[in-house]
Amino acid sequence: MDKDRQKLISELEEKARKIRVLVVKMAGMSDCHTGGSLSMADMLSALYFYTMKVDPQNPLWDGRDYFILSKGHTVPALDAALAIKGFFPEEAVTTHLELDSIISGHACAKATPGIEVSTGSLGHGLSIGVGTALGIRMDKASNRVFVILGDGELQEGSNWESAMSASHHKLDNLIAIVDRNRYQTGPTEAMMSLEPLADKWKSFGWAVKTINGHDIGQIVDTLDSLPFEKGRPSVIISETIKGKGVSFIMNHHMARFNEERLKEALRELGEEV
Repeated sequence: MDKDRQKLISELEEKARKIRVLVVKMAGMSDCHTGGSLSMADMLSALYFYTMKVDPQNPLWDGRDYFILSKGHTVPALDAALAIKGFFPEEAVTTHLELDSIISGHACAKATPGIEVSTGSLGHGLSIGVGTALGIRMDKASNRVFVILGDGELQEGSNWESAMSASHHKLDNLIAIVDRNRYQTGPTEAMMSLEPLADKWKSFGWAVKTINGHDIGQIVDTLDSLPFEKGRPSVIISETIKGKGVSFIMNHHMARFNEERLKEALRELGEEV
């Protein structure tokens, strides 16, 4: 591996670690969807600090790429990425869920700089992404639209209507990313099986890649190859572990830490306490 690539990967790994640290600190203050926030930290690091065109000083810049967090309950990770990127001061995350805070329990475009769409009612993000990508196409612009979905969220039928529409309109400026941590309030395959998931997306006309969602090098290479096919929307099935980085909450949906557990989690993440 050449030195520039190794430097990039190391920097993105550190950003992902910092995202996880801020998520854990938020979970130490109030209940939040910690597991699904930690599982997508590596992908958010690569998106916000490598791939996407965004301007923290001008969140509504016309030339930006659009990011939609369809699984809006995992907004702590997005808030952390936005804070580290400079959309607002990092200390703002310490006001998580406080009255009048810009850091809310679900993604809120009205409150938080850098959040495009208020989400949390699952199954809507991809529909909004399709409309956004189609509008960009009609404007003959070059912006891209990235949508992160939970895997349990794919049980919502509206996602598959959106998937069919995106391929019909040949929206190769639309990228869906499935955070495939295989756990919602229980194992996804026990609650309603999604497999064969890649084949489902292919049957709806999407170009599909399945990757290790914790391997920054693999994430970077995959994002560099977008769109996977001209004239087709792309979907990345990102195989992840719910609660990644904190051993005692893996496969937990929600978590709140007392002081002792918070210190233990931060130590696991390489943070001095």
